[in-house]
Amino acid sequence: MLEQVSVPPLSLDAFAPFAGDDAVAELRRLAAPLRDARVLHVNATKFGGGVAEILPTLTALMRDAGLDAEWRIIPGDDPFFDVTKRIHNGLQGMAVPFGADARETFARSSRGFAEQFEGDYDFVVIHDPQPAAMRGLLPNAAGHWIWRCHIDLTAANPDVWGFLRPEVERYDAAIFTLPDYVQPDLRVPMLAFVAPSIDPLSPKNMPLDAALADDVVYRFGVDPHRPLLLQVSRFDPWKDPLGVIDAYRLVKREIPDVQLSLVGSMATDDPEGWKLYREVLRYAGQDADLTILTNLDGVGSLEVNAFQHSSEVVLQKSLREGFGLTVAEALWKQVPVVAGRVGGIPMQIGPGDEAGRLVASVDEAAAASVELLRDAGLRARLGAAGRERVRANFLSTRNLRDYLALFTALSSGDQAYVPDGIDWRPPAG
Repeated sequence: MLEQVSVPPLSLDAFAPFAGDDAVAELRRLAAPLRDARVLHVNATKFGGGVAEILPTLTALMRDAGLDAEWRIIPGDDPFFDVTKRIHNGLQGMAVPFGADARETFARSSRGFAEQFEGDYDFVVIHDPQPAAMRGLLPNAAGHWIWRCHIDLTAANPDVWGFLRPEVERYDAAIFTLPDYVQPDLRVPMLAFVAPSIDPLSPKNMPLDAALADDVVYRFGVDPHRPLLLQVSRFDPWKDPLGVIDAYRLVKREIPDVQLSLVGSMATDDPEGWKLYREVLRYAGQDADLTILTNLDGVGSLEVNAFQHSSEVVLQKSLREGFGLTVAEALWKQVPVVAGRVGGIPMQIGPGDEAGRLVASVDEAAAASVELLRDAGLRARLGAAGRERVRANFLSTRNLRDYLALFTALSSGDQAYVPDGIDWRPPAG
């Protein structure tokens, strides 16, 4: 069978102080007709990246709500993940080599995944392109099958999308973060628009004493008494770490005491990450105020939490971004964010730069960072607005609500699903 990922239990009631008693009561009401429904989530990795951070909480909360939920991963190898990284980049608009050999590697591995699929489920949620072919290879499998896309497809490479689209069209429903991500030629019975979410009770997002946070960053060579810029991301070209370093160097001309930390994780389904990590190290050079850290340096969820708490400004200078969970994480800690005006980031920052600054260049990122570093009152106002925006829209309870609503719509045969509670429209400009 596909490897099952162990998920620690969680209680919906523990989320009431953040989401509200009414929200928890609504979740139990929505879940009641779905009691004992078998739900399977499938993705490519249990470590690294936003999907692997969302699924433990989502699966555990589904269980507490009365559903029989599981999370399993596919056993991909390096050649397969090399191909799926090309698919990922192609779907985000990059010109990538994608010939017959890549297609055959994807097909061969997918057949192996399908052979390991066992069991009957009421709802099967397949996350992202890596396991997407499983539905077509298992046409007689029971239940409603849903493809959940976490990627920004607005500028998808036509060859890569043309390869993936027939696989997606075999599903009963598809979930996207934003309507703009839906390619106009996609035909599936039901579309849903669901934003990702963060868990306020997780080690990465739980409250942290300021003195403890400062002590943690100090142990990694960062001075907690000097201003800190931070970007937390996988080492991925779409996160533009070299552009972040360029912006930091411009800021340092204005504010010589500023520091920069780049904190990332190395994911098992991203062979490209190591190459970029080495490139970032070379580009950074010998700068005592520039710290580059990964999970292999002992930076886990608690340490990321500490770095975010200790930062004056968090950067997320993405060139493409399906959503960007690290934006929500920083805003939850009341830290303003300077971020690329791309993908799902504007929906988090809010209309009128409510919780940070949206930028489109290195110069803009540097100017916004200088503005925020020089104005503590502005940072406080943006940070407070950001936390409230996350509380209202981007906590795990809201993510669960949208899944329960989609499951209900599929069970009843409805042909439309419209989320409520989120203004997903980006600000003008």
